[in-house]
Amino acid sequence: MNNSIFGESGIQITLVLILLPVLVGLLIAIVKTYSTYKDLKARRKLGEFQRKIRNLSPEELQVYEERQKAQAYQVPENELSGSNPPSDTKGIIYNVNKVEELRVIPAKKSYIPQKYISEPLAKLILYFLGFAIFWLLFATTVGEYLGIKFVAPDADHLSWLSFGRLRPVHTNMVFWGWASFAMVGLAYYVIPRVSNTGIHSLKLGWYSLFFMSAAVITGTVSLMAGINNGGGEYREYIWPFMLLFAIGIVLSLYNWLMTIAKRTTKEIYVSNWYIISATMFVIVILLVGYLPFWQDGLAETIIQGYYMHQGVGMWFMFLTLGLMYYFLPQQLNKPIYSYSLGILAFWTQILFYTLIGSHHFIFSAIPWWMQTVAIVASVGMVIPVVAGTANFLLTFNGAWYQLKTSYTLPFYLIGIIFYFTGSMQGTVEAFRFTNLVWHFTDFTVAHSHLTMYGIITFMLWAFTYTLVPRITGKEPPKLMVGVHFWLALIGLLFYTWSLMIGSTARGLMWIDTKPFIESVKMMAPYWLWRAIGGTMMWISHFVFAYNFYKMVNNREEIRIPTTPAEILEAKRQFKNTENIPTK
Repeated sequence: MNNSIFGESGIQITLVLILLPVLVGLLIAIVKTYSTYKDLKARRKLGEFQRKIRNLSPEELQVYEERQKAQAYQVPENELSGSNPPSDTKGIIYNVNKVEELRVIPAKKSYIPQKYISEPLAKLILYFLGFAIFWLLFATTVGEYLGIKFVAPDADHLSWLSFGRLRPVHTNMVFWGWASFAMVGLAYYVIPRVSNTGIHSLKLGWYSLFFMSAAVITGTVSLMAGINNGGGEYREYIWPFMLLFAIGIVLSLYNWLMTIAKRTTKEIYVSNWYIISATMFVIVILLVGYLPFWQDGLAETIIQGYYMHQGVGMWFMFLTLGLMYYFLPQQLNKPIYSYSLGILAFWTQILFYTLIGSHHFIFSAIPWWMQTVAIVASVGMVIPVVAGTANFLLTFNGAWYQLKTSYTLPFYLIGIIFYFTGSMQGTVEAFRFTNLVWHFTDFTVAHSHLTMYGIITFMLWAFTYTLVPRITGKEPPKLMVGVHFWLALIGLLFYTWSLMIGSTARGLMWIDTKPFIESVKMMAPYWLWRAIGGTMMWISHFVFAYNFYKMVNNREEIRIPTTPAEILEAKRQFKNTENIPTK
């Protein structure tokens, strides 16, 4: 036994937490120093390049002009036939031994910034997205620590860092912080865009951002302090803090309704159907979940099922699908495959999804008929899911080739695939036998990540990578977007597959009446894979934050011209500068 105070894991964790800001400060200082060094080095190279092009001889200029023409040359169909001896007059194999970029990574298409969005609205949208990314980093850092606790349960003994307090911090911040902020921010772009008019009030947008932020901050602190609404999952924030969130949502709803009312288009595009309906639904969901009139006994369980599932399906899923109906056609530069399929999916999701909350309580004291209705409605969800998935995939028809030249479309495709597989998995989980096996195991944890992460988060990333370069004129490093994508995807697969396999075995052990502790021991390696997958997902979020920073950073990077066209343009600019008369 170690009698030293520094031998206590709680003290060690506290010291790490104290040292963390210092280490971060040192890291920032190192990064800043390195950035300054790179800037000075680039400026020196730029000076050398400027001296070089200033002294270019006519012969060298002629070489560059010939190379520019050669690179712009398009090979005719019969160019490579005939009896002429081979030559490189067209510059096809010029400097063939020099590699300018990694050839294993295909070149990705760049986008021209769009100037139709006003700077004040662009600023509001970027602030919403910036806050969303901050909450994503904070929430998933907490989630990473919770995943580690499954492998090392005695990592700390501090009440504020206990699993019971941190788990709702993680889930609520992902819900009401990351996903909600990103969706609302993106909706502030889509609604005026498809209405062909300006946003009704920017001031209301900023007020909404303030109230939503206040809700997440105060709610998080209260949860870590042990102050919570102990009755239900995902509604652990006490009612005064959720009231702040609701106020922010109501302000945005009013703002959007007034914008749509002033639209210059006759029709209301399907995106606005989804976005407005989702915002109306979340207000109803919060009222039902927090008003005390029916929160006694068994009724509270029924309300919990309604609140929990409607939050996912009629707020996050519904609004994100509305955004998809705008951004996917824009990204593919073609219309949505079928407007009618979109409307079918819209109404059938409202019909069936609002009835399925009780499928989380199969074999409970809830009336049997209510459980059966939830199961039937879960099967009915096949209609909107198949309609929506088919609509999105058929929109890709004739444009699949764009996947290899786009760094955003893979996020769209994976989100659509998970939309189908994750939603269908939810239907299967509602069946009585599968519910008997999987309920109360980590299978539900895997399913929630397959949906909230695989569907909602991947789609929100896709929309962010689509929109931000268009309003800032700056793109993220394409290689880092690929790193983000693969880390997140592989990490999610490790996370979900391990939990689904282990939890199936665990549920079967319970049915066989094996001792509970045996199932805990059996899950140890699967929890390790959960931690590995979760770590990959967590790292990918920092890569995403870096990519967002590169897209919004106002600092101009020094770039040395390399192509003949760039070199000749630089020379022309110098000639124009030299010809300006000086006083």
